[in-house]
Amino acid sequence: MTPADLLTDAFSRTLESVTGAVEGLTDEDLAWQPAPGTNSIAWLVWHLTRVQDDHVADVAGTPQVWEAQGFADRMLPAFAPGVGRGDTGYGHTPEQVAAVRASADDLLAYLAAVTDATATFLATVEPADLDAVVDTRWDPPVTLGVRLVSVVDDDAQHAGQAGYLRGLLERR
Repeated sequence: MTPADLLTDAFSRTLESVTGAVEGLTDEDLAWQPAPGTNSIAWLVWHLTRVQDDHVADVAGTPQVWEAQGFADRMLPAFAPGVGRGDTGYGHTPEQVAAVRASADDLLAYLAAVTDATATFLATVEPADLDAVVDTRWDPPVTLGVRLVSVVDDDAQHAGQAGYLRGLLERR
C-alpha cells in the first residue's frame, strides 16, 4: 500500500461515516441543534466537506468542487443570509451555524464529489511529494503530508460529532 492509497482509504471512510450519520434524516433533523449556539449535523457535514474541498483543491491546484460542480449555486439558496460563497465554516458565529440548511442528498452528493476529487489528486501523489512545503504561514511550515493528515483528522472528528448528534436526535 502506498501513502496515497492509505490517504485515499482514510478519506473514503469519512464518506462512509457521514452517510451513516445523515441517511434518512429530514432537513429539519439535519438542522436540529441540541442547544442554542451548538452545531447541527448539516453544519458539521457541510463544514467538513468545505474544508476538505478548500484544502485539497489548494494543494492540487484545481478549482473547488463547491464552485466547479455547482454545489454553491444549488445549496446556498437554502442557507439563511450570512453565509458567503467562500465560507468554509471557520469562525462562524452561532447565527451562521444555524443558517446552514441542507438536505441529506445534497450533503452526500457534495461530499461524494469532493471525495472523488480528493482521490483523483491523491492518485498523482508520490511518497516524496508528501514532504513538499505547501504553507509557509506556520512555524514549522506545513508539508503536503501534514496538510492531508490534518484534513483527515478534522473530517474524522466532525463525522464523529455528526454521528453522535444523530444518536441524540433519535433519543429526543
